[in-house]
Amino acid sequence: MATNDAWLAQVREDALEPDLPICDPHHHLWDKREGRVERRYMLDEILRDIASGHNVVSTVFIEHLAMFRADGPDEMKYVGEVEFANGIAAMAASGLYGKTRVAAGIVGYADLASGSRVRAVIEAEMAAARDRFRGIRCTGAWDPNPHVARAAAPGLYLDAKFREGFRELDALGLSFDVTCRFHQIPDCIDLARAFPDTTMILNHLGGIVGIGEYAGRQDEIFRTWRESMAALATCPNVVVKLGGLAMDYTGFGWHERPKPPTSRELCDATRRYYESAIEQFGADRCMFESNFPVDKIGCSYGVLWNSFKRITEGWSASEKAKLYHDTAVRVYRLA
Repeated sequence: MATNDAWLAQVREDALEPDLPICDPHHHLWDKREGRVERRYMLDEILRDIASGHNVVSTVFIEHLAMFRADGPDEMKYVGEVEFANGIAAMAASGLYGKTRVAAGIVGYADLASGSRVRAVIEAEMAAARDRFRGIRCTGAWDPNPHVARAAAPGLYLDAKFREGFRELDALGLSFDVTCRFHQIPDCIDLARAFPDTTMILNHLGGIVGIGEYAGRQDEIFRTWRESMAALATCPNVVVKLGGLAMDYTGFGWHERPKPPTSRELCDATRRYYESAIEQFGADRCMFESNFPVDKIGCSYGVLWNSFKRITEGWSASEKAKLYHDTAVRVYRLA
């Protein structure tokens, strides 16, 4: 991911409702070296973003296939990312770097498609971050267009071997972060109904797409997405992360503009998705997320949270508490 701080700096805003407590339930940390390309988002970087004026009291780290172990059994390499995240969390918990408890909850990766033998990997991750480990994310996102999704084959969440591995989450009392594209939400419904006792957290509103063959079809896609989300909302074990709409594949094109969007522009362009999800799932089952630094391609951290606060302007204090903090803290068992 290219550094775009100079571009983002063209739009600066004071934080709206700066005292409102926030638990950011979705961000990544990494130090990736790919040839001559270095992509870095570590404690210093996220703390600079958080310093935009919003009252971020805690965060949840979500895997991004980084910082794996270089040595040892191949199936155990994923434990390295959890060890790394737990080290960052320990640094933040010292208080030396400010009040925000970065990575207070940790969600790791494990290859659930390996079946029941994945349990040993998950137990090793639990041991690596015993006080913070909360669940697994294993992306099922797929689309024929590699610019929309590259990570998985179609139908992963329907696969019998994957479900054999998924069953271990239920046995260990862990949650599952769901990553898909909007046309795959029916697969997520099937998975949620097959495992009604496992908490599932739908990432990024279910993956709205607006590039390639999906370009120019926003209203049609919104209707399809809304119908699928209504069906998903009938699964009481599913909660939704509200965010991810600044990514490039969503088709809003923020990163292609001479200047980044203001919070008002973000709010006006995305409001219907957030309001529809909250209407269907309720504030008890929704949580705003940053998805940083991935969403940083389209907007700054401070502007993003201002856009959310514009959407909920005039809402009750109880609803805001749930959407910005309480739902995330409850679902990820941070208190």
